[in-house]
Amino acid sequence: MLILNSISKSYENGVKALDNISLSIPKGLYGLLGPNGAGKSSLMRKCRCR
Repeated sequence: MLILNSISKSYENGVKALDNISLSIPKGLYGLLGPNGAGKSSLMRKCRCR
């Protein structure tokens, strides 16, 4: 199980990539989809998932 609690990321220019994101993902294979600029890469860097 992957559990993320209260993940936030803001850039120096004030843009919020992530704002208090919390989620639980059960064991399995998943994809992270969304438009450009939605915060996908920021989320993965912030949680340091392996």
